[in-house]
Amino acid sequence: MSDRPDEAPSGQRHELSETVGTKEVRKIRARGHRDRTLWIGLGMFGLVGWSVALPTVIGAVLGHWLDRSRPSGFSWTLALLLAGAALGCLSAWHWVRRERDAIDAAEEEARR
Repeated sequence: MSDRPDEAPSGQRHELSETVGTKEVRKIRARGHRDRTLWIGLGMFGLVGWSVALPTVIGAVLGHWLDRSRPSGFSWTLALLLAGAALGCLSAWHWVRRERDAIDAAEEEARR
């Protein structure tokens, strides 16, 4: 045991040291890629936005055209708008998951 009452046991110090070291390595790596990360983040934000908005708008326009050309009790506009939004959300989820997998792989590689 330590002579000083405010000092942590050696196992806790080692664990804290590893945690701080891991975070410092991540911070240093992030500083080196700051500009690239900013542009990639903005690009991903735009990609996700467009991948949801575009199918939604296309579905709404196609549905509106179907409603005007073939009137019925069923709203094609609403149905295709929702289908487009669902398709867009699936597409965005795919892109975000793919990017997250790439980040995880890079972090795993950096740990080795």
